[in-house]
Order: sequence, then C-alpha cells, then structure tokens
Amino acid sequence: MAAKVLAIVLAGGEGKRLMPLTTDRAKPAVPFGGMYRMVDFVLSNLANAGFLKIVVLTQYKSHSLDRHITKTWRMSTLLGNYVTPVPAQQRRGPWWFAGSADAIYQSFNLINDEQPDHVIVFGADHIYRMDPRQMVEDHIASGAAVTVAGIRQPLAMADQFGVIEVGEDGRRIRAFREKPTDAVGLPDAPDQIYASMGNYVFSTRALCEAVERDAEDKTSKHDMGGSIIPMLVERGEANVYDFKDNEVPGSTDRDRGYWRDVGTLDSFYDAHMDLINVHPVFNLYNFDWPIYTEQPPWPPAKFVHQWGERVGRAVGSMVSPGAVISGSLVESSVVSPKVKVHSWAHVDGAVLMEGVEIGRHAVVRRAILDKNVFVPEGAEIGVDLEKDRQRYTVSDNGIVVIGKGQRVEP
Repeated sequence: MAAKVLAIVLAGGEGKRLMPLTTDRAKPAVPFGGMYRMVDFVLSNLANAGFLKIVVLTQYKSHSLDRHITKTWRMSTLLGNYVTPVPAQQRRGPWWFAGSADAIYQSFNLINDEQPDHVIVFGADHIYRMDPRQMVEDHIASGAAVTVAGIRQPLAMADQFGVIEVGEDGRRIRAFREKPTDAVGLPDAPDQIYASMGNYVFSTRALCEAVERDAEDKTSKHDMGGSIIPMLVERGEANVYDFKDNEVPGSTDRDRGYWRDVGTLDSFYDAHMDLINVHPVFNLYNFDWPIYTEQPPWPPAKFVHQWGERVGRAVGSMVSPGAVISGSLVESSVVSPKVKVHSWAHVDGAVLMEGVEIGRHAVVRRAILDKNVFVPEGAEIGVDLEKDRQRYTVSDNGIVVIGKGQRVEP
C-alpha cells in the first residue's frame, strides 16, 4: 500500500524585503510571471506529483491569498482531495504563530485528522519546478526522520544561504548553519555547498515529537530551519536530498534545476527577466509539468495601430490575456492581464502587473509596477533614479518599484 502523505505549505510570511509589493498582501500572494501568484508554483508541484491533500498555513495579510486559493485550487472531493487555507486560530492559547515550527505545532489537528505516514513541509514563496514524489521516495528509502532538499551553490556564496554540511557518505547531515563564512565544500565537489531550499519531508512521528519538544523551549525561535532541523541533525536523523537528482518531465537542459528565492526586490525582478529569453532560464512553456492558476474570462491580448512610428508591438516580452499594446513599444518586459500601454509610450525591462495603464509618450524602464498603477502622459519612470528615489522605492540594483494603486506624478 502506498504511503499516506499530507502536504503542509508554509505561507504566513510577511515579506518585509518585498515592500511595497507586500504592503497589502502576504508574500506568497504576490503576483508573478504575469498570470500567476507565487504560491501557485509550490501548489502546482504538489498537484502534478499527485499529492492532493494540501493545507496552506496563512497568517500575515492573508485575504487575497485565501481568496486566490479558495477560488483557484478546487479539487474533486470524491476521493477526499483538497487544498485549503488554514489561518492562525490560537488553538494553543491567545497568541498567533510565533514561527514556522509553532505554526505546525498549533496545527496538530490537521495531522491528527489525516493520520499520514509522512508530512511534506514546503515553503510558498520560491519559484521552481520539482517533482516531490522523488524526494518522498528517497526519504522513505533512507529511513531518516527528516530529509532536507538542498541545491548546489558555489562555496563562495555560502554566506548567503542556510548551508547543509554532510558527512563522508554525502547524505547524512552533520551540520545545518545559517550563512556561515567558514563553510566546508561537499565531499564530491569541494567548490560547492548545499543551500537549503526550505523544503522538508518528515516521518510524521518524528515531526510531531520534534515540534512538541521545541514548543516547550521558551528560548527557541520556533523556526523549522533554525530550530527543528538542527535538533534532528544533532540526533543524526537528518538526510539531504540533492535537487540535481530531481527529474521533472518536460524540463530542458537550460532550465533543469532552476530554483529562485525571490525574497528581495532585485531577486524578484531578476526572476522575471529569467522568463523572457528566447530559450528561457525558467521555462513556463513546459506543458508536461504545468503551473496552474486562476483563468478568468479575459480576452486575448491585442496589438493595434500601424501608422508611421505608431505601431503596437512587443519584443522579447511575455504579454498576458486582456492586455492592449496600442501604438507603443514594449521590450524585454512581463505584461500582466488588463494592462494598457498607449500610443508612443516606451516600456523597457519592466514588470507590469494587472490593470497597469501607461499613458501616451510615457517612458518606463527597469521598473516593477504593482496592480492598477497609472502612469500619466509624458511621465518618466527609471530615467532619473535620483528623482525616482524621492517619490518611490528604488532597489539596490536600481529597479524602481511603485506600489499597488499608486498614481504616478507627471
């Protein structure tokens, strides 16, 4: 008989480093790639793998996230399948989730209801494709209490990640450290380290015992990566799963093994730029492992006018349904549904979210415009960064970010 598996998606993150995109929504609800929300990527991975009992633990400004999951992620109830958001409910006392481990501790009722053999615990705010079946199979075969997904990164970048250090067998985790400056390379690749992907597979009993013990420790941060994993590492009960061994149907040599933590404005922007190459670094056009999302009744995108230089066109870009490119030029950009770009405007290297409107003769360069931002005729964004810094958020790499519903000054 196949093992019973419950998937828990941790989606309570505040996402402070993504402000102003997270001013009005939880980080996993932030739109991505024109059509999607961040949470759609982990949910699609789980659904494609056949793990169809999924709870999404939410907390911070969760309304749009709850609504998206409820409207989009509907499973057939005939076989007991579901994807359901679960908010903090103060089941253990008058307090909210104090951390990701505490979120699971306060949600033991979900595990007790399903009585699974194993529990998948994945984060909700990374962009990647993964077949979690292979990780679960590896975990079961190993007999470990927990298996942690690790992605190989250069040793020189160890101080940017939670680093998994392994023993001579290359499997058993001997240390789990946060952003070390003295990390040790892998046994089979001394110039590489394992960075934690924030994805775990637990044997249910081990998870519950560890989380319960952590709950009793008043000095703990009650964090999965910072508290629970080190506890099981110390017991010698933690293994690593090498992400490079994961084979996703339909993946190409170029996008195999892609994973991005889009926790900053610059990484969020860079991940969008990965989508729009002729041979994309991350390929949304893999129909063997689709990314699912809500599909409202939007009409096809439209490109209109051809009179002199007044030609509606998009080059090296992704344009979503419902968008109208009218007598303007869009280059190297991701255009979301219901965007309007009016005549003689020029958009270059931008991420335009749903409902953005760009007025005539406006210029938008290297920018992220959240939903329903209006750029008036002749306005310039990303042309004079010093001027932009006085009015908007500008990232370390010079990306201008304008928050939801904001009206740009002429």
